[in-house]
Amino acid sequence: MEFGARVKEIRTSLNYSQKELSEQTGLTLRTIQRIENKEVKPSLHSLKVIGEALKTDLSEYSTAADTKPYEFNFTIKITDMNQFITDLKTLVKNNWKLILWVILIVSFISNYDQIKAGFIDGWNNK
Repeated sequence: MEFGARVKEIRTSLNYSQKELSEQTGLTLRTIQRIENKEVKPSLHSLKVIGEALKTDLSEYSTAADTKPYEFNFTIKITDMNQFITDLKTLVKNNWKLILWVILIVSFISNYDQIKAGFIDGWNNK
């Protein structure tokens, strides 16, 4: 039996809602939903706290035989990217003066030698 299905089975047999399990474990409701729907593999911490909350041993699921230590999964959801862009726009809108000052200071520091040479040449009428 898959881990998510097992969690759901035990949770429902104890008459816990997903929200109650979330509150007992400290995991978010969305995390509980994603684990039960097999959208994610739970971390060792999640295994531990869910096992404690459900008063059962879930150590059989902690074996990493089917995973490779070099395996890396990367997924970007469009909704997450849209939220990132919205947050970035808000950040720029609210802090544009500070951002402009940082850009000017970095530009000045990175071009200090050319700026200094230009002032000296201008001062000496070259």
